[in-house]
Amino acid sequence: MLAAQGFVAGGAACGIKPDGVPDLAIVATADGRVVPAAGVFTTNLACAGPVLVSREHLADGRAAAVVLSSGNANAATGEQGRSDARRMAELTAYAIGAATSDVLVCSTGLIGYFMPMAALETGIPALAANLNGGTAAADAILTTDTVRKEATAAVGATSAVVGGLAKGAAMLSPAMATMLAALTTDVDVEPAVLQAALAGAVAATFNQLLVDGSMSTNDTVVVLASGASGVTIDDRAGVHALTDALTDVCGSLAEQMARDAEGATKLVRLTVRGARSLDDARRAARGVAGSQLVQCSFNGEDPYWGRILSELGASGALFDPERVTISYDGVVACRDGIDADADADALRAIMARGEIEVVCDLDAGTNTASMLFTDLSHAYIDENRGTS
Repeated sequence: MLAAQGFVAGGAACGIKPDGVPDLAIVATADGRVVPAAGVFTTNLACAGPVLVSREHLADGRAAAVVLSSGNANAATGEQGRSDARRMAELTAYAIGAATSDVLVCSTGLIGYFMPMAALETGIPALAANLNGGTAAADAILTTDTVRKEATAAVGATSAVVGGLAKGAAMLSPAMATMLAALTTDVDVEPAVLQAALAGAVAATFNQLLVDGSMSTNDTVVVLASGASGVTIDDRAGVHALTDALTDVCGSLAEQMARDAEGATKLVRLTVRGARSLDDARRAARGVAGSQLVQCSFNGEDPYWGRILSELGASGALFDPERVTISYDGVVACRDGIDADADADALRAIMARGEIEVVCDLDAGTNTASMLFTDLSHAYIDENRGTS
C-alpha cells in the first residue's frame, strides 16, 4: 500500500492481543505534515470511540496519520473509550511531529472491553520509531482474517497511484462492510473532491458486499493524499480517474474480504437486472444476498432457485413473479417464474465451483444492481458461537 509516494507505514505487536501477534499499525505522511484526507464511517448508532474521534479530527478535511489497532474494538466503552482513542492520537502525533487533531484512529476487535492503554503507551512510540513497511501494517490490523489484504491502482494514465490495506472477514453487510481500510494516494487534490471520490468508491464496492448481514460498530475507510506525484486533480477527467482508481482498490479489497470470509466456501456474484428502479434493484439484490436460506443452499451446493425467487418477492421490489428468470453461470434454472427444466448435471457442476454467478432478471425495467455474498457454513457458526 506504500506504492503512493510520500508515506511511511509499519506494524508491530504491542500487547493488545494476548498471543503476541501483531496488533498495532501506523500509516503516516513521510514528514509528518498535514495533507488532504477523507473518510467514510459506519452508520451504526452504537459506533465506537475511535469512529467519533476520527470524525472530529476529519472535520477540516486534513490529516497527517492513521493509527490502527486490532484485538479490541474500543466500542461500548463510553467516555473512557473516547478518551483512550484521543490518547492514541496524541501518542502518534507526538511521535511523528504532528498535532493530535491531525491523527485518525481506527480499532477493531472485541466489543465492550476497555483498551489496554499501558500497552499502547509504550507500543505506539516504539512502532513510530521503527516503521517497517506497509506489509507489516497490513498484517497488524487482522483479527479473524487468515490473509492480509492489500491493493494498488494507477490514477488514469498518470504516474499517480492509489494504494490500500484493509481487514475484514465477518460482520460484513452493506453500509459498510465490517472493516478497517487505510488508503493513500499521491495526487494533489482538494479535500472536498477527495471525499466525494471516496464516497463514490465505497458505495460501489464495500456497500455491495454481504457475508452475514451484521453491521459493525467500527467500520472505517480513510484516505490521505500526499500530492507527492505532482499530478493535480482539478478537472472532471481527473476526478473520474481518481474515483475509478479508488474504486479499483476498494473493489479489490472487498473481494479479498469475501474470499476470506469466516467459514465461506462459495463466493457468489449476484446481479439483479430488469428492475423498475435502481432502488428496487438494490432492494432485491440485498434481499437475496442476505437470506440465510439462500446462503445455506450455496453451502449445500443445491441450485434451489425457489428460495431466490421467494426472497426477490419478499424484498419490497415491485415486479411480476411470473416474468422472472434466474440463472446460475448462464444456465437458466427458472424462466417466467417456474422451473426451466435445466440440465441437472450442468447445474450440479456449477454449484460445486468456488465462485458462482447468479443473474436474476425481473423483466420490469432497465435498472441493475450487484452484490457479492458468500455461503453460510458450519465453520461460520463455530467461529461465532462465542465472543469473537
